[in-house]
Amino acid sequence: MKRLVLALLVSLLPLCAPRTAWAANTSQAQAPLAKEDLTIITRDGTPHLFHVEMAITGDQQEIGLMWRTSLAADQGMLFDFGTSKVSTMWMDNTLIPLDMVYISQDGTVAAITEDAVPRSLAIDSSQVPVRATLELAGGITEKLDIRVGDRVKQRIFNNAGAN
Repeated sequence: MKRLVLALLVSLLPLCAPRTAWAANTSQAQAPLAKEDLTIITRDGTPHLFHVEMAITGDQQEIGLMWRTSLAADQGMLFDFGTSKVSTMWMDNTLIPLDMVYISQDGTVAAITEDAVPRSLAIDSSQVPVRATLELAGGITEKLDIRVGDRVKQRIFNNAGAN
C-alpha cells in the first residue's frame, strides 16, 4: 500500500510544480502574441518605432521570448503588469541577448539592462516600481542611444497620442 501511495504522489508531483519549472523544461517558443506599436522618443527628440508583442497574462510573461532564435531590430515584447511593481527578469532558456527597458507608469524609462546574457540564471531587477518591461534585441538601446529618462509612447501609458 505504501508503494502505491508513493507512486501516486510521485505521478502527481509535476502537476504541483511551479509553472516556472514547466516553462524552464519545455523547449518550444510560444506562438507570436498580438502586436502593437510602441515609440521611444530619445532626449534629442528622435522617435524610434517598435512593433511589440503584448505579454499580458502570467503565462505569456512567464515564457516571454524563451526559445526564440532571433528578434528583429524593430521588434520586441512588452510585459504589461497592469500596475506598478518592481520587475524581475531572467534569461533562462532565452537564446538571444536582450536589452530590458523598464518603464514607469507615466511612460518614462526608469532603468535599462543592456545585452542580458542568454541562458543566464542571474536575476535582473528594475529596482523601482514600473508598469512594464520592454525586451528588445540586445544592443539596440546603445545603438539608438535610448537612455533612462527617455519617453515611451504606447496605449498602456495613456499617452499614445501625446508628443
